[in-house]
Amino acid sequence: MKNLKKLVVLSFVMAFCSSVFAFPVFDIPPKIFDAMKVGNSTELTKYFNTTVELVILDKEDVYSKQQAEQILKNFFDKNKVKNFTLLHQGGKSGAQYAIGNLETEDGKTYRVYFLVKESGGKPLVHQMRIEKE
Repeated sequence: MKNLKKLVVLSFVMAFCSSVFAFPVFDIPPKIFDAMKVGNSTELTKYFNTTVELVILDKEDVYSKQQAEQILKNFFDKNKVKNFTLLHQGGKSGAQYAIGNLETEDGKTYRVYFLVKESGGKPLVHQMRIEKE
């Protein structure tokens, strides 16, 4: 009976420790999602790394922060944002991801993926994808 109690307590301790260490060291800044909700490329790229892998529909490459801002601005100009809904967020220490849906005024829905890594002590977007739903 004592061994069973020890086993149960040890199981709870291990489960607690593993869940504590599973939590991320940082969170993705909410302002990234706020910028997506209104299609603000200038605000969004404030959270980009100096270079970012950007995949928007058929365009895929690694761009400078300034190039990425212009590409996003063009996308948002052609696709007026109605709403952005965060669907899922997760990751591990040093890297987080988020998945959401971007709805446009003309009724289209795009799936958006972010990969955010800690760089210089700050969470920065290293990869962003916008794909047709």
